[in-house]
Amino acid sequence: MCTKHIIEVNSQNLHGSFSKDYQPILTIHSGDSIQFKTADIDWGYTSKDGKRVIYESREKEPFWGHPIIGPIAIKNASPGMALEIKINDIVPGWYGWNGAGGKKNWQNLQLDISEQAELSLDWLLDLEKNRGTCYTNNKSFSVKLRPFMGIMSTAPSEPGIHSTLPPRYCGGNIDCKELTKGSSIYLPIAVDEGLFSLGDGHAAQGDGEVSGTAIECPMDLVDLTFILREDMHINMPMANTPSGWITFGFHEDLNEATIIALKEMLQLIQDLYHVDKLKATALASVAVDLRITQIVNSVKGVHAILPHGSVAKL
Repeated sequence: MCTKHIIEVNSQNLHGSFSKDYQPILTIHSGDSIQFKTADIDWGYTSKDGKRVIYESREKEPFWGHPIIGPIAIKNASPGMALEIKINDIVPGWYGWNGAGGKKNWQNLQLDISEQAELSLDWLLDLEKNRGTCYTNNKSFSVKLRPFMGIMSTAPSEPGIHSTLPPRYCGGNIDCKELTKGSSIYLPIAVDEGLFSLGDGHAAQGDGEVSGTAIECPMDLVDLTFILREDMHINMPMANTPSGWITFGFHEDLNEATIIALKEMLQLIQDLYHVDKLKATALASVAVDLRITQIVNSVKGVHAILPHGSVAKL
């Protein structure tokens, strides 16, 4: 019988890095679901009455990391399997923020905004209208909400403590806006019990996340179901979303990230349509979209999308 668990946000459930040696906060079985509430990127949550609670990492890392909840152990998970995570529901809190400039990262230097004072935009999130609104310099702007989690990851197998900033083969800070409600993401399992963590809620983001931030927000509800997949053997994350099948590539070089995502997509097409690599490449050229996931997380991300119904086998 599958069980539904509830995990509240508090300092004992939060960490700001990845390690295969972290002790799980919960052990679940394949088929179980968890309802999470998550902190905002500044490690807090602000109520509508203005009261703010600040949390800390139980691991006491000497460096900053995203506030992520976990790890969650999945009973009988072992390296070589895949973990399917079904995103049943995702509900943002009432507020968020994003910014631009003020930091000497590569894109700000290229855009000549690194020396300018950092701009911060506060967003009010209206769930009924599904819109986010910000007010600045007597002007207001509104965008459509499309909430997703920036970070979903199993633990890497390499020893030591690892930053939450770059995405990697087992997931992490992917920042893909397609991972919305109704999606399933598949992550390689690299360590016993999987050790899944999540965080970094986003209310809306464009492909690229060009300023370095989406609308960063807490999540009042993230409802996920976890399924062990012994029949899947994957080396990189992949997803099945309302938009289509997605494969990912991560690398410091955008060209290399593109090739990784494309190779993963070609393999998926070969598996789905039982064709060889050459035919898969020809089909991909007329049906697959390549998109820049993000350019701001130390390594760059590219995702390839095969829209549902774009290729029909007659």
